[in-house]
Amino acid sequence: MATILERSQISPALDSAPEFSLPIVFFDMVWYGFAANQSVLFFEFPCSKSHFVETIIPDLKSSLSLTLSQFLPLAGNIIHPLNPGDKLVLRYETGNSVSFTVSESTADLNHLVGNDPRVCDEFYAFAPHLPPATNSESSSSCPVLALQVTLFPGQGLCIGFVTHHAVADASTVVSFMQAWALINRSKPNRTDNIRDLLTEGNLLQFYDRKAVTNINGLDDIYWHEIVECSCPAEPPSVELPINKLRATFVLKKEDIQRLKNFVLAKCPNIGHLSSFTIICALVWVCSAKSAAPSGEHVPDDEPEYFGFVADCRGRLNPPLPANYFGNCVALVKAELNHGEVKGNDGFVMAAKAIGEAIKETVYSEKGVLYGAEKWPDEYGKLVGKRQYGVAGSPRFNFYAVDYGWGKPKKFEALFIDGGGSISLCKSRDFEGGLEIGLSKPKVQMDAFTTVFKEILESLLP
Repeated sequence: MATILERSQISPALDSAPEFSLPIVFFDMVWYGFAANQSVLFFEFPCSKSHFVETIIPDLKSSLSLTLSQFLPLAGNIIHPLNPGDKLVLRYETGNSVSFTVSESTADLNHLVGNDPRVCDEFYAFAPHLPPATNSESSSSCPVLALQVTLFPGQGLCIGFVTHHAVADASTVVSFMQAWALINRSKPNRTDNIRDLLTEGNLLQFYDRKAVTNINGLDDIYWHEIVECSCPAEPPSVELPINKLRATFVLKKEDIQRLKNFVLAKCPNIGHLSSFTIICALVWVCSAKSAAPSGEHVPDDEPEYFGFVADCRGRLNPPLPANYFGNCVALVKAELNHGEVKGNDGFVMAAKAIGEAIKETVYSEKGVLYGAEKWPDEYGKLVGKRQYGVAGSPRFNFYAVDYGWGKPKKFEALFIDGGGSISLCKSRDFEGGLEIGLSKPKVQMDAFTTVFKEILESLLP
């Protein structure tokens, strides 16, 4: 579906530091062994191939080089030592660079940016893969970022990006993409101008990891787990065909508020209720109710789990700034039996269970990281269980990523194809609204879509 026009490597601007290293801490190690985070942003911006090749691509390369000068770790590599006594490091050295692919496609952009179910495999032509790791006698070195830009002649563009999950969470990735877009459309000519620009946009990164290095011995615990499992630095690859469809469901602000009001009327003393809680509860209930129609036979007493993450930056002691670079999330999960979730009061029960999980973990008097040393065992036991999850947050706004061509037409998180997670981000078209991305086999997607409409009609008459 895409023809490669060029492959190149983009290095940080020449006046960048010659070397920059960060310790990989337990927040990062949590995601070791997970698939890389592949996503795509589509833009409606009809242009000719000549304009694309002669103007847009050179501008993107130049702005990327400048952006990497302020995001040096993304141009570097994870250094995975073969000696267990050594430590994991994220290191940039002069000469390191980021893979940058340019391609062209005759695919129908209008089809790709729709909300209706589309074949998942169609999107991977526009998303790059991380280059393979290289090995030496003492370590394995794995790149952490790759980018691809695709032209749809006369229709628009796509920017595909992939990041190693052990390097950056969604908050950091969104900041990088917004920074690159800001620099591309602003065209600053000096490094000091770039820093001022990023500072004004609250996009300049905070790299000090003293406060998060080996908290309560967690770095040592998680590194030991990685060594024991022989977990490689290189993330597992995506195998096609995926045999799933992806679709987007949009809820407006007023619909979310009405759903909140419904829960409050049924459960006025609920401890925590937010847009995030409502969306998660709705997806959980729709998934449970659509199990039987899609051919699944699930006993009512079988446990189900809904997992998600909570940003820890402002919840540590001392707190980290919002622009901390890296991963900084806590794992949270809610549990109910299948019969409870699919029952008449399932929506309220799910909202209550998720709210209580948030209250017990995020707002725990013992701290947001209480019990973090048990996460590997605790979540390892859920493998093979009925579980759902969410990647993303109502705070994340990929539609603010404007390279000078206007805001994106569509964001798609491809990494949800590998499991039972949904993607969640701000809506493009409705202020205060949210977009829910799902990836399911056709039978399950059809059943989910039907149940989703039925539940909304019953809850929002």
